[in-house]
Parts: sequence; structure tokens; C-alpha cells
Amino acid sequence: MQESPSVSLDMNMALRQTFAVVMAGGRGSRLRQLTDNQAKPAVPFAGKFRIVDFPLSNCINSGIRRVSVLTQYRAHTLIQHVQNGWGFLRGELNEFVQLWPAQQQTASGSWYLGTADAVFQNIETLLPHHPKYIVVLAGDHVYRQDYSRMLAEHIKKGADATVSCVEVPLDKASEFGVVGVDENDEIVSFLEKPENPPSIPGQPDTAFASMGIYVFNADFLYEALRRDAKEASSSHDFGKDVVPRMVSKCRLLAHRFGNSCVFSDGDQDDEPYWRDVGTVDAYWESNLDLTSVNPALNLYDQKWPIWTYQAQSPAAKFVFDDEERR
Repeated sequence: MQESPSVSLDMNMALRQTFAVVMAGGRGSRLRQLTDNQAKPAVPFAGKFRIVDFPLSNCINSGIRRVSVLTQYRAHTLIQHVQNGWGFLRGELNEFVQLWPAQQQTASGSWYLGTADAVFQNIETLLPHHPKYIVVLAGDHVYRQDYSRMLAEHIKKGADATVSCVEVPLDKASEFGVVGVDENDEIVSFLEKPENPPSIPGQPDTAFASMGIYVFNADFLYEALRRDAKEASSSHDFGKDVVPRMVSKCRLLAHRFGNSCVFSDGDQDDEPYWRDVGTVDAYWESNLDLTSVNPALNLYDQKWPIWTYQAQSPAAKFVFDDEERR
């Protein structure tokens, strides 16, 4: 896909025309007891944070100030956290982080049937905001990404839809949804956990894995979701149904995560850090990553802070009145 020379890019305007939808309704059953009483995005991470803080912080730091959080499964803890920690934007300036619970809004009266159905059921809520671009985000991944860079590439290259992709070793790519691309990073195939994943042109040992992060032209997305809703055989999921059907039917672009991953000063040569913490092992390992001397996920970088809500408590006190500890 060649960059369109006719596109004049005003990123301030583009960001004002962008709406982010954070998918936070899933149970996350692979996290076992950690999600018995709360949704996966509400699970604590790195001590003081919740997993959902990462996509929300990325939105705010990227300049996207209209955000909805779609909830469904055991959402009370998540709702409390978002209300307590993410109410600092100014509604008068049309800035907000809103909670959109499942409301059985379609004629079938169903709850969210999949990620695509969750957005489909909220089309009537989206329309009054008149977005030109819609960013769809998973609420359960840990990473730092500047979505404005991905949006800029989406606009410059005249894409209808853009999929954020991370490079993974070819021998491990079967664990992911794999995106096949041509020499211009235009998507030519979208395969769910394939046995023989396609490699990246010029990188025979590497494949593109979809991160579940998308940018869509809003009108294009609405039509795609309406078509999907009529498909009785569909599981109504972006990665399994909606995006694969777009292949060869529109301008569908793969965005390289390395081009928008936020690195700290001096860390640009490191591997871009993104983790789906959807299993107990992945969750444990990602937390342990932070104990290294120089963590790949830098939570100390004030240029790209991860925001959260933390109860205001008195300082820790270590005073004892016991024998030999007085």
C-alpha cells in the first residue's frame, strides 16, 4: 500500500475526531481464581495498578480524550476503579472516560456475544459523538503504545482498517492470530492460530501476531459490524470474524508495533514490550519482569506515566512493642 500524497495530516484535528473503545467485559477464565470475583481488566498488576490502566493511560498520553470502557462480567470492582481514578477529564471540553455496561440493546436481547458484537450493540451510543476514527483496544494487555502514531499511519496510507501487530518468532506464531502481509505491509491473510504461519517478507524467521488493537474509519466499521450481526454462523469477534472478512475487500494495513511502542530514553534498541497477561503463567512472568534492574516495561518514565487510582493511606510504620523488637 502506497502512502497517499493527497492526504494533508492535522493530527490535532484527527485526535479530536477519534473515539477509543476499550473492551473490558471478559471473564478471563484462564486466570483462574484471580477472576472469580472480578473481570480480568480489574486484576491488580505491579502492586498499585490495574491491568486496564495501561490502555487507558495510553489513550490519555496519546491525546485521545474520548474513551468508553465496555463492561459485562463481574464489573463492580472495575467500575469502582474507573470512577475513582479516571474522572479527572473535563466534560465541558468533550473529554471523558465513560463506562458502558452491557444493556441488551439489540432486538435479540442478548448480552455481548463477542468483541465485535459489543461494539455493534453500542453503535447508537457512538453515533452522537460523530467520530471519524474508532480505536478498538483490549482492556487486558500490558504495554506502552502511542496510538497517535498508529492513527497517523492509518490516515497517511489511506487505510480503511489498521491492525497493530507485534513481531514474534515463527516457531511460536501458532499461539496467536497471525497476519500475513505483502511487501507494503498490506494484509493479505488473517489466520487464527495456524499450523503453518506465514512469515514477514524479508524476515523468514518472524511472523506478525495481531495484538487485538485496531483503528477503523468509523462509517466503514459500522457497516462491517452490521453485516457481521446478520451472519448466523459468526462468533461476532473482531479477530475471528470481522477483520478476516475484510482481507482483499478493503485497504487493510498491518501497523508495526515497534513504530509506536513507547521506549524510554536509551532503550530504543530494546525489544518492544507487549504482554497478553491472560494466563496465570503470563501474569506471573510479567510481574517478575518488573523486578529486573532495568525492566523492559519502564513504569518510572515520567514522559509516559501509567495513571491509576490509589487510596490515600498513611505512611507505612514499623514500630513494635514486643520483647527484643522494641
